[in-house]
Amino acid sequence: MLFQSVDNKKFIGIYVDGAIHREAIPEGLRATWGYCSFLPDNITYANLYCEGRSLDEVCPEKLSLEWERASSGLRAQMAACREAKVDLYNNSFLTLIPEKLLLEFCEIKNQITEYVLTNYSRPKNYDFLLELEWLLASMRSHQVNLNLSALKPHLVSAHARAVYKRLKHAKPVIDYDAFKTKTGRLTTKRDSFPILTLSKIFRQAIEPNNDYFVELDFNAAELRTLLALSGKEQPAGDIHEWNIKNIYRGSVTREEAKKRIFAWLYNPESKDHLPNHAYNREKILAKHWDGERVETYFGREIKADRHHAVNYIIQSTTSDLFLKRTIDVGKILRGRKSYVAFTLHDSLVIDFAEEDKDILKQAVDAFEDTDLGKFGVNISVGENFGEMKRLTL
Repeated sequence: MLFQSVDNKKFIGIYVDGAIHREAIPEGLRATWGYCSFLPDNITYANLYCEGRSLDEVCPEKLSLEWERASSGLRAQMAACREAKVDLYNNSFLTLIPEKLLLEFCEIKNQITEYVLTNYSRPKNYDFLLELEWLLASMRSHQVNLNLSALKPHLVSAHARAVYKRLKHAKPVIDYDAFKTKTGRLTTKRDSFPILTLSKIFRQAIEPNNDYFVELDFNAAELRTLLALSGKEQPAGDIHEWNIKNIYRGSVTREEAKKRIFAWLYNPESKDHLPNHAYNREKILAKHWDGERVETYFGREIKADRHHAVNYIIQSTTSDLFLKRTIDVGKILRGRKSYVAFTLHDSLVIDFAEEDKDILKQAVDAFEDTDLGKFGVNISVGENFGEMKRLTL
């Protein structure tokens, strides 16, 4: 049975067969448009079939006039709410509009959902995308604890004051988009708290809701992915030190080794041939690129020419590998006071409660035990996100 939720954050009502059920979630629900954390586990989500494309983008021509009428009516209502300064974060927008318009909107949304499920194929990585939606919804459900007073000593420049003002008025929720990039790397949505673009100074304003932050990040994640896809085992310890010994024969410093290996990795035309002794780009290309598109280790397909193919394979595989590990950490923390607060590129940050210290090692072990071997993990802790210190378990 096709249906739509009135609100994706919490149960307010479910539209089924021309009516909205507000007392309880009806039985027999089968499929809807987008993920809702309060729904049963067996629901199919159409927006995952079309890789996050919007309703506007996938609406069939035969429904376009009806959809435009319904969606334009909603846009007018939203504009009126904003003009009246209604708090749309703490109030569900769809509960504020006329019932007739809501019914019309949900019905046409049902029809677009049915069209997508009929005409699009289920993605190979659907199960992963569904678990990722759960993780993103979980992070979205926690507000950022922002202490702007910590920034006042730094407000000596116009830029700093502009960032301060932006943070002061930002929605205190980190809302990620899983479909904006080709490789699957997360970005933040337009109205999200801007966690991905904050410099270290401004990160000082972000404080935990529990006792402290714990940050886990891989040691040179993309190099480790490249090494694994080349058929090599993961080295223990710092991979840049491993490169110094096994590629550069001790002839360079750590910083020089790091600079040279990444210059080679991201430039297919590089004349530095030494990394080829350990990292087999041609083997990876032959296995994951058919001349027009790559298919990554995790089944993600991306159009690519030869120049971009290796980069897409490595970046996408690393991103999915990281997100899979983050999902597992989130599952370990489920039911605890601690939770995954946000991710930043290839690191995850846990808002950690002291009472959960018994499972910290379990979370770290789950994070480092990847599909491509045991990746080295750096652990940092701090009372705010701008002042994190390295921790050894």
